[in-house]
Order: sequence, then C-alpha cells, then structure tokens
Amino acid sequence: MQELAEYSSLIERKLSEFNFPNTPENLYDPLKYFLKLGGKRLRPVLTLLASEMYGQPLEKSIHAALAVEVFHNFTLIHDDIMDQAPLRRNQETIQVKWNPNIAILSGDVLFVKAYQLLILQEEQHLKELLEVFNRTAIEVCEGQQMDMDFEVRNNVTVEEYIEMIRLKTSVLLGCALEFGAIIADASVQDRMNLYQFGQNIGIAFQIQDDILDLYADPDKFGKQVGGDVIADKKTLLNLKALELSDEVSLGLLVNLKNETDLNKKVERTRIIYDQLNVKAACEVIMEHYYNIALMHLNKINTTESSKSILKQLARYLMTRTV
Repeated sequence: MQELAEYSSLIERKLSEFNFPNTPENLYDPLKYFLKLGGKRLRPVLTLLASEMYGQPLEKSIHAALAVEVFHNFTLIHDDIMDQAPLRRNQETIQVKWNPNIAILSGDVLFVKAYQLLILQEEQHLKELLEVFNRTAIEVCEGQQMDMDFEVRNNVTVEEYIEMIRLKTSVLLGCALEFGAIIADASVQDRMNLYQFGQNIGIAFQIQDDILDLYADPDKFGKQVGGDVIADKKTLLNLKALELSDEVSLGLLVNLKNETDLNKKVERTRIIYDQLNVKAACEVIMEHYYNIALMHLNKINTTESSKSILKQLARYLMTRTV
C-alpha cells in the first residue's frame, strides 16, 4: 500500500541507525546483516497507526514500534534455527551464513534490544507496555512449541491449528496495536478492540499465507510455490483436505508424502485439493476472522477517517498475491 510508505520508511531509517558495537564481530555482524534483509515492517507500522489514530505524533510511539519489530526479528532468527531454514527473504539465514550457535546468541541480543527500546517510552506507560509485551513474548513461545509438537502428531485439528497461529503469529499484531493505544491513553475498551482487531486479522493473514504458499503466481511469489507441501507441513489447507477426504483421496494424499519428484508432489496435491474444494473452504474461514477483525475495528471510539487506513490495510492483506 502506497499510503504506508511513509511509515515503513521511518522504521527502515530508524533500524539503520542502530549503533551496534563492532566487536565481537560474530555477535553483531549477523544482526547488521539480518536487519538489512528488509521485510513488510507491518507490526511496527501498526503501533504507529494505532497511536496516530488518537492524534499522537509518530515520534511518541516510535520506540515501542521498534521494540515490536526487533522482537519479531529475534523470533525469525530462532525460528530459522529450529526449522533448519536455509533462506530468509531469498538470502542465507544467520544459522547458515555463520552457524546455529552464533544465530542463538545474536537472536538473544535482539530480545534484550527490544527491552532497551521499550523502556525509552514515557514512564507513565511503561508498566502497562511491559505487561503486554511479556505476556505476548510467552504466548509466541507457546505457539512455536505447538508448531513443533504438531510435526510429530497425526491428529492435529483445525481448532488446534488456529490456536497455534493465534499464539505464534497473531498475538504480536494485537500487541503492536495495543502498544499504540496505551501510548495514546486510549480507553480500556478501545485497547481491547484494537488488540482483537490485530489478533483476528493476524489469523486471517496467516490463512492467506497458507493459501498463497500453494496457489500464488510463481513469478510473483518470491519463493518456491508449494514449499509447505514439500515439507509436509500441517497447514490449514492440509488439515481441511484430511477433514474433507474420502477414503480414496486420503490414500492418495498419504502416498504423496513419499513422492520424491517434488514438482509432481506439489502438482498432484493441488489437484486433490481442488477436487475437494479445499481452497474455498479455507477462504471461508479466513473471511470469518477478517469479519471479526472489522467488527472490533468498527467498535473503536474514533472517527471513521482515522480508522480508514487500518481498514484499507486489512483489505490489502486479504487480497494480496505475494
């Protein structure tokens, strides 16, 4: 969205101004490298937007916004280690470019950096900000553990999967928005509604990610289409397919796990999903959480014009192709 360019540029500029020490090189060079890889910067922008909704200047919430983004990058570094991921944003991950032990330590530094940034906010808001941040950090870890547990389970339900993505992904979007509301001295009710908007749009956002992983245009996607299928990841598409399958379809899907021709594995999985109308079933669930998010946004006690950019952002996230 062109309207968000100003906010994203501010975040990028502030991240580039981080003055990490030069030594030890193997601790700080990976952080300089990782923060230059870019990204959507969605979470810090949400903090800025939430605060600005109540007439606050961007500078008032910038430290909290940066804290959210730094924490998010910490989770990405550690996720890459646990997933043994070779690439992040089409570049080598820290655990590959350096090694996993260096990635662990560098990630830990970012976690501490998030606290350093957060305590730069005004003292009157600090206790509430820390309470929200600490709760969210624990929930993100819970979600990551659930995700890892699912790898060795064959009976994961759709409800369990939704709870996992709520914790792993969505609560941080809610946290980002609640940060902005706290800093702007919004009412408790507005804080709750902003948090719920973020949490539910985050669930819908992750479902859209699941869909795009298999159905995106390969020329626009920026990574291999069907990566989740190749890795046998439990996504909403996978779980709905199992739920909707008859005996024949289920047997075909089970057999495809052993398919060594990866292109064939992806293509045949997509054909089965299409026969079962899996994509449409997932879009219904995505739309459900999107509508819940809008319901909470509409309840917020500010002008419609101040809420319009969040509504535009929500629609963009649901209709994106990459």
